[in-house]
This record gives sequence, C-alpha cells and structure tokens, in this order.
Amino acid sequence: MLLHRADVIEVLRLARDGRLVEAMRALTEPRPEVLASSFDYHTVANSAGNRRFKLYIPAGHDGRPLPLIVMLHGCSQSPDDFAAGTRMNELADARRFLVAYPEQPQSANPNKCWNWFKVGDQIRDLGEPHLIAEVTRQILRDHAVDEDRVYVAGLSAGGAAAAIMGATYPDLYAAVGIHSGLACGAARDMHAAFSAMRQGAPAARLPVRTGPVVPTIVFHGDRDETVNPVNGDQASEQASGGPGVRTHVSHGETPTGIAFTRTIRFDAQDRALGEQWVLKDLGHAWSGGSLLGSFTDPRGPDASAEFVRFFLEHRLSARNTLPVSPVLPASAGR
Repeated sequence: MLLHRADVIEVLRLARDGRLVEAMRALTEPRPEVLASSFDYHTVANSAGNRRFKLYIPAGHDGRPLPLIVMLHGCSQSPDDFAAGTRMNELADARRFLVAYPEQPQSANPNKCWNWFKVGDQIRDLGEPHLIAEVTRQILRDHAVDEDRVYVAGLSAGGAAAAIMGATYPDLYAAVGIHSGLACGAARDMHAAFSAMRQGAPAARLPVRTGPVVPTIVFHGDRDETVNPVNGDQASEQASGGPGVRTHVSHGETPTGIAFTRTIRFDAQDRALGEQWVLKDLGHAWSGGSLLGSFTDPRGPDASAEFVRFFLEHRLSARNTLPVSPVLPASAGR
C-alpha cells in the first residue's frame, strides 16, 4: 500500500510516542479514496427561502477535516466570477481548505447584491444571514470540516454581508474578512445605503455589539469611489469593539509600486483582534486579484493570501464565547 507523506509522518509520530498498536493500524488500515478537485452547485432551503452555492473541494482531499472559507461575492458577480478573480480555489489547493460561494440571484436583488442595508437581513436567524448560515451548516453536516476553523469573507456588498455574519454568528465563524465593504448596520434602507457608501455611516446609527469580538481583517483602497474608504475604518473599529485598543502600524509597498498601511489592533490582554490594510491608489477592486474576474486590481497586495494567512491563525475555541444575541440597528425596536 502506498502511503502519503502525511501518513508516514503520522506513523512515525505514533511510533515515537510509543503508540505501536496505533502505528500498526495506521499502516494497515485502508485510507479513504483520494479524489480530484470538484467545484459544483448545491442548494439550501430554510424558512428564509433558498439559495444555490458552489463548493470547491481541493484536489487530493482524503476526507480528513479541513478549514472552510465562505466567500460572499459583490454586486453583479457570480460564484465563478468571484472564484476566478480572487483565485481562492488555487489557494485552497495549496493550503488545504474548502471554499463555498453562496449565490445571490437577481430575484433577491436586481444587481445580485446582498441586501446588507435591510433591517431584516441584519439579524441572526432571519433573512439572508439565516440562509448564509444554513449554507455553512449544511457543508458542516455533509463534508469533513474542522468546525473550529470556519471563516467568512466578502467584497463590497459581500463584505458588508460578511460583517453582518461575524456580528450575528460569532459562534459559527472564527474570523471575518471584509474587502471594500461596510460595517454591520451601516444602513437600514436604500437611501441610507447610498449615503453610507458615499460618506460612511453616522457613528450614532451603528449597532452596538452584544456578542464576542470576532477577529477581522479589513482591506480597502484609498481611491475607492464606490464605497468611501471611511467605511473600512468603521468596519475595522466596529469589529474590534471600539477605538480603545493598542495598535501597531507598519508600511510597505508591492513590487508594482502600490504602497499600503497595515494596522494591527490589540485588546487589553494584548491579543491581536484584527488587521486593517489601507491600499494607496487602489479603487473598488479585490487587491492582488486576477483579471480573469471582475472588480480586481492585480497591482495591490494579495488580499486572498493575507485573508487565508489571517484566518488560519485563528480558531473558534481560542477565544471566549458569550451568549449570542441578534445584532439590531440602534433604532430597531424603539
């Protein structure tokens, strides 16, 4: 029987620890069949409706639990377009994780945007958050996933939806990625949405976080004329629980000449809560993405690689979990 390198390492580790019976079992028991990669559509349905999603399973996956990243596309995009632009499936092959791409249909929004600006789509177990969570949970039920390492990320409207998922399901996602998006609850109707996109949300209207802080990485171009860069500041501050934390600021530049500022936020125990990347001269586009997809700028730092690096540094069990409450806009229920 041919053993994979990981199997050999595991056998040697068991033998070194004196667990000879387990080492012999690992040598003799048949391993699960190793499959080619797959990227197929699936469907979920619950009380909030139904949605299709595409799931990427990396080549060589042998059934062992892997991390899962849920990717929420921007307006006018599709799962295939978003996968091509972010190259997240290529990273999944290299770093060994699953990727899910929920699809927002035109029947839900004419421009295929996630409805991040509607109150009913900002609350746990209602609307689109309920559907995205159901996509995540169905994959957990049907596939070998490390439940401690489940993450959600998105671009633009998808980034705003990712912020909502982190705020409303901190017990499900170990970390969040927001690219060119907005804070949870930045708007409560279409008019307020356009206002927030132009100039940021009034701070007094942003909802108060009632659950645990979820580690969050934020990317935003400082020349974004679709979603004002101040929204990146607000999303980062909201995710970290407010401005009262220590920060470390560093600067860099890509080989293509794009400068960036990286700010790491720490809590009172000096644990890293999140990162904010401000990308000089970049507009409304996925930084470091491929031109094979829409809304990408290959010149910037590789947002996909940085998101994956940040995600895999965080595990759900590594942070304290508190009772989860719905996150409501400041004026909801009054």
